[in-house]
Amino acid sequence: MTAPNNADFDSSKFDRASATLRELRTQISAHLLGQNAVVDQVLIALLAGGHVLLEGVPGLGKTLLVRTLAACFNGEFKRIQFTPDLMPADITGHVLYDMKESKFRMRRGPIFTNLLLADEINRAPAKTQAALLEVMQEKQVTIEGSPQTVPQPFMVLATQNPIEHEGTYPLPEAELDRFLMKIYIDYPNLTDEIAITRAITTGHIDDRDAFAKQDALLTAEKIEQMQQLASEVAVDEQVLDYAVRLVRSTRGHPALIRGAGTRAAIALVRCARAHALLRGENFVLPDDVKAMVLPVLRHRVALSADVEIDGLSADQVLTKVLESVHAPRL
Repeated sequence: MTAPNNADFDSSKFDRASATLRELRTQISAHLLGQNAVVDQVLIALLAGGHVLLEGVPGLGKTLLVRTLAACFNGEFKRIQFTPDLMPADITGHVLYDMKESKFRMRRGPIFTNLLLADEINRAPAKTQAALLEVMQEKQVTIEGSPQTVPQPFMVLATQNPIEHEGTYPLPEAELDRFLMKIYIDYPNLTDEIAITRAITTGHIDDRDAFAKQDALLTAEKIEQMQQLASEVAVDEQVLDYAVRLVRSTRGHPALIRGAGTRAAIALVRCARAHALLRGENFVLPDDVKAMVLPVLRHRVALSADVEIDGLSADQVLTKVLESVHAPRL
């Protein structure tokens, strides 16, 4: 296979970024044993400049993953614990009147950060969840009519428990679509679970003590450089056409009452570029697109009632869609 011509691609920057990504992947995977695919997908979202929704039952390391990524990052990190009584202003901030100085002061909320952990986002009602809509799309927050820009780079990593769990609220479609990827965290295998238990319980008082030591590999400037590099990874027109055809194939599919929109096609290509960079290449293959279909599309489609009754998942339907669309041979 011949790589697409990408004469403007800076090979020295590419080599440095690849080395940093390999080190970063190793460092995070050492803490989150048995979740290599999850680690890769979060790094891809970071490279693509998008937001991530992490789903899994409690106790599988969703919060640990985000904390570990934050520890590798020299920028600012904040966490919001979503609860039923959390208000939108608790996230974005608000204007207060200072009686002593007789003037209004703006109190910025925790959303003004580089990495934001929205922990158990589906435990808060829709009006509170919607407080993230503007900042996830526009990278700014409007407070009392005044737009306030958040620091760059900016990434939301939201965790949620499966919707069947008591006390949870489903995320609205508009907010789901703002997430670049939805990533499932499953149970580790026996060997990894034994290793995790041994590492955390040997010589450490609690979980935070076990993972306290971590070297920061990234700065805000480095992340922005790697994001720019990912956007320059070459995509052949046939591969671009393939990605769009995959997304369009979800519309009108008999198993789906709602297919993916144009934002999904954009997200799929961005993630494919980042996937190529993560595996050490400066051009996108059809396999890069295939690898990103499930995490990019699973939260952007809705199953028909008959399919849900039959017990099929969005991943199973999307796998059939993937099999039905011809991939180009470069």
